[in-house]
Amino acid sequence: MALSLKQIQKPIEAELNAFEKKFRASMRSNVPLLDKVMHYIVQHKGKQMRPMFVFFSALLAGNIGEKVYRGATLIELLHTATLVHDDVVDDADKRRGFFSINALWKNKVAVLVGDYLLSKGLLLSVEHKDFSLLEIVSTAVREMSEGELLQMQKSRLLNITESVYYDIIQRKTASLIVAACGMGFVAAGGAEEQLAQLQSFALNAGIAFQIRDDLFDYGAVGIGKPTGIDIKEKKLTLPLIYALSQASDSEKRKYIYKIKNETHQKNTITEIIDWVKAKNGIAYAQNAMQQYQNAALEALKRLPQNSGNLGLEQLLIFTIERNK
Repeated sequence: MALSLKQIQKPIEAELNAFEKKFRASMRSNVPLLDKVMHYIVQHKGKQMRPMFVFFSALLAGNIGEKVYRGATLIELLHTATLVHDDVVDDADKRRGFFSINALWKNKVAVLVGDYLLSKGLLLSVEHKDFSLLEIVSTAVREMSEGELLQMQKSRLLNITESVYYDIIQRKTASLIVAACGMGFVAAGGAEEQLAQLQSFALNAGIAFQIRDDLFDYGAVGIGKPTGIDIKEKKLTLPLIYALSQASDSEKRKYIYKIKNETHQKNTITEIIDWVKAKNGIAYAQNAMQQYQNAALEALKRLPQNSGNLGLEQLLIFTIERNK
């Protein structure tokens, strides 16, 4: 059974508390409106999973110094900026149960706030000449942008294959985990020959994380009630992609029509979810998630066996076994 997040955080509790202060300081502004929005963001922050990946990766390589804190801040600034921009793109009113920035202050303010957060991260790197960290985060921004655009393009046509799905989630989700782990490891002076192995862990962990997230939509075992949000938004995720691949031509046409035209109806969402389950889409996705988790754990075995390694393993298991 997975440990709680608080239990996993215990070895880096002091570092996370210090990071929290540094992160808040990095977001301050002399513009009253901007400062008000920044305060709102800090008050409703998430679990800080990505800084945890940074700190545990740093422990894998050595000690946590000021450069590691800057790396964690850079990752969290980037992640926060992408969430703000994503809510504008998705026209989302809520984020983690609270009103989104665009819902409270409209799209123009939200876009500029996202830009501000990105600029703060870039300036933090340039100011300290952390060019290796800047390269890591810039690569992640490019990958995430390409992944989002690729998903938008393919979703319009509803022709996402399994290989395209994996390409999208590697870019959209896994790239930020890869960046977080690489950031901590490089900032702590990790050996270059071990970096590829750590990136392999992060990539597989990120893919497993996203498949788990996709399974939430279907109310898979141990996750709760189906939501059907992805289906409503016409996002083809692994369970549905597999179900469509197993369908006859007429059955495939029938359900693609329903996804395109009828997902505003609750009974249609329920019908699609039941059909995906009957086609073994859930079981297939769960098996794929397990395979990526195992690949991530195998990569960890080839890295230094210390508290950082244990922390990454526990964090991986937590993300796969979480219920929300």
